[in-house]
Amino acid sequence: MSVIMLQWAKGDPQRLEEYAAQNREGIQEIIAQAKEHGVIAHRFYGSEGQILIADEWPDEESFVRFAEAAGSRIEPMFQAAGVTVEPYTIWRKLETHDDVGWGA
Repeated sequence: MSVIMLQWAKGDPQRLEEYAAQNREGIQEIIAQAKEHGVIAHRFYGSEGQILIADEWPDEESFVRFAEAAGSRIEPMFQAAGVTVEPYTIWRKLETHDDVGWGA
């Protein structure tokens, strides 16, 4: 069963969006690398002074391999947004028999 990776960071969501808009090719390269490592889904979310990264991966090992391989491409994006990253957390789905959505 897949896992969810959540990582909270202090940073400027607008600057992250601006960097992504100005560096579309680089962003696509990161996406391609993530797909090579098995990413199922990925999103950035922003709030005042905060950025949340939410990914779905086949397993934690796939995410770790991606993060190690793509770190040098991700770092400039985070620097541009003033991101200070906290440790990530891996979440597994609980079998509570109340699923709604996502193909439940």
